[in-house]
Amino acid sequence: MTSHDGTLRVLSTSDLAGIDISLADVVETVEGAYRTLHAGRSDNPRKLTVKPEDGHSVSYAMLGRDGTRDVVAVKTSYKHGLDKSRDQQHYYTTLTLYDDVTGLPVAMMDCSRIGSLRTPAVSALIARECARPGARTALVIGTGTQGRLALPFLLTTLPGLERLMVFGTHAEGITAVRDQLRAHFPDRDVEIVTDVRAAASDADVNVATAGAHTPAAVESAWLKPGALSILVGHGLAPSTLHRADRVIATSEAQMHVTGTDMADADGELPAVDAEFPPVLAGLTAGRRHAEERIFAYNSGLVVTDIALGHRFAQLAIARNLGTEVALWK
Repeated sequence: MTSHDGTLRVLSTSDLAGIDISLADVVETVEGAYRTLHAGRSDNPRKLTVKPEDGHSVSYAMLGRDGTRDVVAVKTSYKHGLDKSRDQQHYYTTLTLYDDVTGLPVAMMDCSRIGSLRTPAVSALIARECARPGARTALVIGTGTQGRLALPFLLTTLPGLERLMVFGTHAEGITAVRDQLRAHFPDRDVEIVTDVRAAASDADVNVATAGAHTPAAVESAWLKPGALSILVGHGLAPSTLHRADRVIATSEAQMHVTGTDMADADGELPAVDAEFPPVLAGLTAGRRHAEERIFAYNSGLVVTDIALGHRFAQLAIARNLGTEVALWK
C-alpha cells in the first residue's frame, strides 16, 4: 500500500470525508495503539512546541513509530489566532506516514478528521476504565470539533449512560452535537444545559472540550463523589486537578507541556498518579474506589494518530482516493 518510489499520495480533507468508519472501529484502533505502546513496541517521544510571547499562535511537531504496523510518521499542528474568536482562527494539521519495512512513503494527509475522531475515542476509553461503576450521567462542555462526537463515543464504551448533557455557547455547535448524536444513536437525545454548576454536580462523567474563551470553569467543590473529569480543551478550573483524589494522564510529560494553564498560583502541576497506557493494559488501577474524584488529562499521543491515520490510508488507497505527487522527482 506504499507509494511508488519518488511519489507521495496526498489525501485531502474531502478525500477523507468520504470514508465511512464506525465508532467501534476507531475505538478498537486507538486502543490497540495504546496497548502496543505500553508493550514497548512503539515509540512516542515528547512533542515539540513553539509559541510566540504574545500567544497569538501555537505550533506542535510530533514524531512516532507504530510497532504493530511498522509505520513511522510525523505530525504537525499549527493554530493561528488564539487571541481571536473561533471563526477568525486558522488551523492546519498534517500527518505523513512512511512504511518502515519497505522504506517508502505511504501517504500525507490532512489530520483534522483523524484528530476529531481520535481524541473523543481516547476520552471514551478513559471513561470506560475510570468512571464510577454504574455511571449514568455525562456532561460535555463545548460544542466545537472535539465536543461534537464526545457523546457518541461515550455511548460506545459506556452504553449504560442514561442522561446526556451538553453546555455550549454557539447555536450552530449545539445543533451539530445533537445531529451527530442522532446520526449514531437515532433513539437518543441530548439535554442542553445553561447552569454548568448544577449540571456538573449531577454528572458522573464530565468531558471538557471547549475553547479558551468558554465561560465555563467547573470547580472541584461542584463535583459529586466519584465524578470523573476529563480535560481535553477548556472548561474545568484548576481545582478539579489539584483537589482530585487521583490524577490520570495520557502522558505526564505532555501534560507538563500543554497543561500549564492548569498550574497553581506557584506555577506548579501536581504529580500524576498513573499514566493511561498501563491503566488500559490492566496493570495499574484507573479507579481504586467508587467515591474518589478522578481528574484525567487527555493530551493525545501521536501513536494513536499514526494508527488511525494508517487505517484511513488503507481505506483510501483501497478506493484509489488521493493524488500522487512526484515530490522527490
